[in-house]
Amino acid sequence: MDEARARDVLDAAGVLPGAAGSARLLALGENAVFAAGDLVVKVGRDAELLDRARRELDVAGWLAEAGVPAVRAAEPKALLVEGHPVTVWHRLPDAVRSAEPQDLAELLRVVHALPLPPFDLPPRDLLGGVERWLRLAGDAIDPADAEYLRERRDGFADRAAALTPHLPPGPIHGDALPRNVHVGPDGPVLVDLETVSADLREHDLVVMALSHDRYGLPDEAYASFTQAYGWDVRGWEGCGVLRGARETASCAWVAQHAPGNPKALAEFERRVRSLRDGDETVRWYPF
Repeated sequence: MDEARARDVLDAAGVLPGAAGSARLLALGENAVFAAGDLVVKVGRDAELLDRARRELDVAGWLAEAGVPAVRAAEPKALLVEGHPVTVWHRLPDAVRSAEPQDLAELLRVVHALPLPPFDLPPRDLLGGVERWLRLAGDAIDPADAEYLRERRDGFADRAAALTPHLPPGPIHGDALPRNVHVGPDGPVLVDLETVSADLREHDLVVMALSHDRYGLPDEAYASFTQAYGWDVRGWEGCGVLRGARETASCAWVAQHAPGNPKALAEFERRVRSLRDGDETVRWYPF
């Protein structure tokens, strides 16, 4: 789904008071995210994401009732428009500063202290998107690389299922990065709730450990995260398993952007090569 297609869906949805063409594109990934006036609209890549969009709305309502600072839905139901899920959200005030790792850690402590909601949350299916992302990559990637990632996925899925957690399992954000925290005039709030799950709390903490090890998060920034949360997941024997699973998923996620995007293809090939070589020091980059 490119921007033009997403705008066509946005126009067909009819959820904005003005013309869809004047909406500002904020992000284009699994969802195209548009802002217009006091609303934000998310257009999902395909119909397979409809259930996830519905659950995200349920999660937003649950977090609101629990008093957790998080993005709030403007419409209670997801639409399916021309094969794409569409959800509508209240636009947050402009950020007063960038989110820091400690902001994320403090919000995770709040989420991790919650009991389970009155509706079912799925486990964190970290590797569940691998097949779809590889399918979207098609012939743009080497079939041997795709098969390697499938085998790696299966191996890490089995190992992750056998882990003994250090923390009590429960609700998690599922994609715990500072980019999913918005710091407005009233303080930090969580955004992008579509991966909220019920699983090992360690999932949320491994994300930042990987940010430090693979993406260049400075030592002091990572230390501020662990100090604010109160524990460093790298001391847990299962950390390498969840890290390996997330690396596999992150690599496959890039693959879906390879068709028509040479930078994405180059980054995908860099990541696969580092995994094949077992070199955990190779830096990964956005594209």
